[in-house]
Amino acid sequence: MLNWLWLGFFLVAAVAGLAQWVTSGSAEVFAAMVAALFEMARVSVEVMVLLFGTLTLWLGLLRIAERAGLVDALARALGPLFARLMPEVPRGHPALGLVTLNFAANGLGLDNAATPIGLRAMRELQSLNPSGDTASNAQILFLVLNASSLTLLPVSIFMYRIQQGATDPTLVFLPILLATSASTLVGLLTVAWMQRLRLLDPVVLAWLGGAGLLIGGLVATLATLSATALAAVSSQAGGVVLFGVVLTFLLAGAWRRVPVYETFVDGARQGFDVARDLLPYLVAMLCAIGVLRASGALDALLDVIRWSASAAGVDARFVDALPTALVKPFSGSAARAMLIETMQTHGVDSFPALLAATVQGSTETTFYVLAVYFGAVGIRRVRHAVGCALAAEAAGVMAAIAVGYWFFG
Repeated sequence: MLNWLWLGFFLVAAVAGLAQWVTSGSAEVFAAMVAALFEMARVSVEVMVLLFGTLTLWLGLLRIAERAGLVDALARALGPLFARLMPEVPRGHPALGLVTLNFAANGLGLDNAATPIGLRAMRELQSLNPSGDTASNAQILFLVLNASSLTLLPVSIFMYRIQQGATDPTLVFLPILLATSASTLVGLLTVAWMQRLRLLDPVVLAWLGGAGLLIGGLVATLATLSATALAAVSSQAGGVVLFGVVLTFLLAGAWRRVPVYETFVDGARQGFDVARDLLPYLVAMLCAIGVLRASGALDALLDVIRWSASAAGVDARFVDALPTALVKPFSGSAARAMLIETMQTHGVDSFPALLAATVQGSTETTFYVLAVYFGAVGIRRVRHAVGCALAAEAAGVMAAIAVGYWFFG
């Protein structure tokens, strides 16, 4: 899938460039495409410099939280809930702890760090799977919730905004929280409907009802604020919550007599390795998208969508953020590259860039997650996993556009 997607970017760019040459008689478009290749390669390295530090920092802190018992405590707290959502997984099974840790990494916006943890969780769930090549109910639920990517602290997106010069990188904190909550809720409900899960169980109702009340109360409170006040609250909440999590991890580690410095360094090594391995993918996708933009093909596609939206009487400003949404189901690196390219083209604090950042944080990469997680354990029959994951992704994108207009429109 990624091979064809990446090659397709270059082929479409070549056709678009040739069309411009034939119609305008100028071959300058090809010079612009070559210049975009080198420019995006340079941007990739600049992004990676900050990404090294970000992943190293958060994986080090996450290791402290793990050693301090916070992850195990969360797994015990979620045990009654998972016992009902994943009834075929025994209580205390290692899969539950790994699933929890995966959700914690996704919640912190560390999608690259979440992947190796998720693969370990999927292997543990496969050990309970009576069918070797058909996805179990527990595996499908885990994959769909992973694809919906409940992102509580999107630190990677904050990092990209810092790298592009944003004065307030946490401005998108609350919009992402609302959009990703919508995608996760739709993902859970669709899987529950397909698997006939008992969501009316008191324990499930307590968890979902509590989360619903919190989000509903948050939305009701935010509805009373002006656009300026919304932006200020999102910024302040992002900073307070982010530093609060850091302080909680450190204090919990100190309380449990964890050698916090040595533990941080041990976990940080994994962050260095993850960031290093990401560079070739980031260069590949950013260069392909840079060529696509320079050829005029991407702008032509957006013009068609923009015209269609205007003809239907819809505000078309959201169209400039659509490139991130269009490639998100297929490739996380492509979506990340589209986000960075949108920030560079329109400005990091422009409406399209803020909306694209919200879209980026609203869901995960459906087909990538499907291929990697199920492929790692030899699953060939995925049953209802694709439909449920795509429903969650669509809900996340639509919610991102809605809250983007609410907060930044």
